[in-house]
Amino acid sequence: MLKLENISAAYGAVQALEGLSIEVPAGGLVCLLGANGAGKSTTLNCISGVVPPSSGSVTFNGERIDGMKVEAVVRRGIAQVPEGREIFPEMSVADNLLLGGWTHRRDRAQLKDDQDRIYSIFPRLKERIQQNAGTLSGGEQQMLMIGRALMARPKILLMDEPSLGLSPVLVEKLFEIIQSLHESGLTILIVEQNAQLALRVSDYGYILENGELAFQGLSKELLQNAEIQKAYLGT
Repeated sequence: MLKLENISAAYGAVQALEGLSIEVPAGGLVCLLGANGAGKSTTLNCISGVVPPSSGSVTFNGERIDGMKVEAVVRRGIAQVPEGREIFPEMSVADNLLLGGWTHRRDRAQLKDDQDRIYSIFPRLKERIQQNAGTLSGGEQQMLMIGRALMARPKILLMDEPSLGLSPVLVEKLFEIIQSLHESGLTILIVEQNAQLALRVSDYGYILENGELAFQGLSKELLQNAEIQKAYLGT
């Protein structure tokens, strides 16, 4: 479904990615791991159109999308849950979700159905429909960000550090939801600092070092790799 070939990207003089190639199959749950500054977020931003790659190609369902505007990428079925709590704090939960469905805004009946689906996945959000998003807890804001991305009806969901700043209990709950979304047929590419958990729930993993691919393989095999255990899993 998604293929990056020899992608390079830079922020001014700082090279963030160098010749990166990864693939995400339809229906897969793929994790992208690495230390801070390894290029994980830049990879997602190259896919979604936020950061234009300086070379290489991004192909989605057989179509080149590198160089497209963000809205065009979203319309093709790619939605991103960015790192941090990037919500609209002065707007209600309901309105934050409606913004996620902007590209489908003319289909009001379907938007209502989409909202109801989000509320079924995240009942806490339903309890806070008219509450300003900035007053939600960190966990609730993360739920809202995921829900907002799902409102775009994505074919693939890009998730950037979804567990960041959450308690262990909330992290476990969040990953249960991620697994459930995957089991429903949604393709997911997830960037995550919690390498142990990410490899446990994913099918395949890539590990970046300084903007380049260091390891890749089936997640269950990466979990058993002694070098990876020592460097990334703390075992």
